[in-house]
Amino acid sequence: MTLFSVLDLAPVCEGSNATKALHNALDLAQHVEKWGFNRYWVAEHHNFPGIASAATSVVIGYIAGGTSTIRVGAGGIMLPNHAPLMIAEQFGTLASLYPDRIDLGLGRAPGTDQLTMQALRRSLSQEVGDFPRDVTELQHFLKEPEAAQQIVATPGAGTNVPLWILGSSLFGAQLAAMLGLPFAFASHFAPAAMDQAIDIYRESFKPSEQLEKPHVMLGYNVCAADSPEEADLLRSSSLQSFVNMRKGAAGKLPPPIANFEATLSAPEQQMLHQMARCAAVGNADMIEDQIKKFLKETEADELIIASSIFDHEARLHSYELTAEVAGRIN
Repeated sequence: MTLFSVLDLAPVCEGSNATKALHNALDLAQHVEKWGFNRYWVAEHHNFPGIASAATSVVIGYIAGGTSTIRVGAGGIMLPNHAPLMIAEQFGTLASLYPDRIDLGLGRAPGTDQLTMQALRRSLSQEVGDFPRDVTELQHFLKEPEAAQQIVATPGAGTNVPLWILGSSLFGAQLAAMLGLPFAFASHFAPAAMDQAIDIYRESFKPSEQLEKPHVMLGYNVCAADSPEEADLLRSSSLQSFVNMRKGAAGKLPPPIANFEATLSAPEQQMLHQMARCAAVGNADMIEDQIKKFLKETEADELIIASSIFDHEARLHSYELTAEVAGRIN
């Protein structure tokens, strides 16, 4: 059985604002909970006008407070931006308020540009090699305190919030395998190293207290509608956003436009073509075929579905169609 989950960046659409984006996020969470999705994750990004989930733990609390059964978490927290103790306290608080429903995915990227990263961290002295140490320090703070332990996360200690390692390269796969943690690969926007990362993770995995066997979650884009033509049109919003981001011109989520890909340069079209392997676009039958093919190739334990669609009702419908497909697949 493959689990189906939701990745939401709380997109801020052109002509709208963060308030509306966050209200839409809660509405989406309430719907996907009813439709049987396994978990709902939001991600930490900074200085992006089109993403409203920068204060990730606050958004998680809002979503968890408005739902009752679905798991809610971070996909992820960019740990180098934070002291592990602070994250232990934040997620320990969430776990105390919403027991057995909180996940904590961890990434080592800044989730922003260099200037904003400096504003967040105040110091750029951290090295890539600090990330594994920070993860183990965070694990320490979330476990039961040891005798005479001088610093205790309160809340946090003893909550054992499940940790995930996120990645878009081989580094995350190696670390997740070494620590015996579930691994989420960002194939929805960076699929190049996906196959190799999955193989490394599964082959090198060492069981841990948290996890006995490997668990692979893959990011996957879905844009589903009642007709292929409508799905292609709706998909153009996220494609525009992605191309703009790669150009260094990130903005709010734009409205859809017809024949967008035809306006792009050959390198831009090639970039989008590479992403197509990790995306399903079309009506329900079409996305079912595409998802089945992807699952056969990857044997993913879980798909976390990203669906950036300008119109909120159309976005809800895309996830509803995906839920119906998930039911048929499982």
